Amino acid sequence: MISAVKQPSTTAFVVNDIARTGLFALRRKISLPPLPASTLPSLLCSSSRLSLKPMCVSSARKVVGSRDEELQFRCEAYEADRSEKVSVPAEEPQSSAAQKVKIGIYFATWWALNVVFNIYNKKVLNAFPFPWLTSTLSLACGSLIMLLSWAIRIAESPKTDLDFWKSLFPVAVAHTIGHVAATVSMSKVAVSFTHIIKSGEPAFSVLVSRFLLGETFPVSVYWSLLPIIGGCALAAATELNFNMIGFMGAMISNLAFVFRNIFSKRGMKGKSVSGMNYYACLSIMSLLILTPFAIAVEGPQVWAAGWETAISQIGPQFIWWVAAQSVFYHLYNQVSYMSLDEISPLTFSIGNTMKRISVIVSSIIIFHTPVQPINALGAAIAILGTFLYSQAKQ
Repeated sequence: MISAVKQPSTTAFVVNDIARTGLFALRRKISLPPLPASTLPSLLCSSSRLSLKPMCVSSARKVVGSRDEELQFRCEAYEADRSEKVSVPAEEPQSSAAQKVKIGIYFATWWALNVVFNIYNKKVLNAFPFPWLTSTLSLACGSLIMLLSWAIRIAESPKTDLDFWKSLFPVAVAHTIGHVAATVSMSKVAVSFTHIIKSGEPAFSVLVSRFLLGETFPVSVYWSLLPIIGGCALAAATELNFNMIGFMGAMISNLAFVFRNIFSKRGMKGKSVSGMNYYACLSIMSLLILTPFAIAVEGPQVWAAGWETAISQIGPQFIWWVAAQSVFYHLYNQVSYMSLDEISPLTFSIGNTMKRISVIVSSIIIFHTPVQPINALGAAIAILGTFLYSQAKQ
């Protein structure tokens, strides 16, 4: 701990007594008589207020012929606590109660935003039945929100490269198809029916993974598909306002979102982008893909005529409906992607199942959708099967 060199002179201690608070500094030199090296350890041990640090001496020499060899020490010291041990509390892990509260907040926000989106989206589609433009406006609003957030530094912009966007492209294609198909479905049938059919997404996931990717699953996973498929079939057969376009739109949306998840898992390995920024980039690329198709399928002239009709029937309130469905679409998806950074896939699957229940129940209440008991039973069976699937897959 202490560097020493031999020199025939008195032992000189240079003590720097510097307070930790930085309010004052005192430098003093103490000249002591020659001190045998053997007594130094005991002296150091007896000091309770000095902490010594080794310092390098720039030069030293030994005088030939000197019998008594003495030592020169240069030390620095600061006033320390009197050899009392200060215990520093370790960072306590987050308690289970706090974690449950955090997950509960995520789920409550996610479900609430999704319910509000579905309500306003259905209102807009009832008055303005143009799902391609409605889907485009939802993506455009989300893209604008994130671009402004990055510009004014509310959110940290992602660090991306060409490989990132290449891997994101197939994900964006699948996301665009799934988004438009779901919107087309809700423009033709009740919100509750669309979400009952969309609860069958696990069945598509297992079938695609098994026959296209060669993945195998436990037997319990296959058994869990029976109530999903049976419940969806029962609900579709007993739906009072059944529409084939609406039914096929929900089915195509299921298939597209399955491929979106597969492409996302494959393409995003090793990419360090947060859930919020990942969905923002996905929205921007999906908007670029969807816009030309929306113009080709529906067109500005049709939109203008439909917009005038909706304003004349609903009034200026219709503009708020369009803005609300666009904003809440982005927010609920953003929260869901952010949730994936904080919770396990199993917890997310359970939350997604409960989300569908909240959307189905709330839409039936708000829009006064007529539901037969056998139809409600089919929905309950399908949702139960989705829950069992999430349990069996883990």
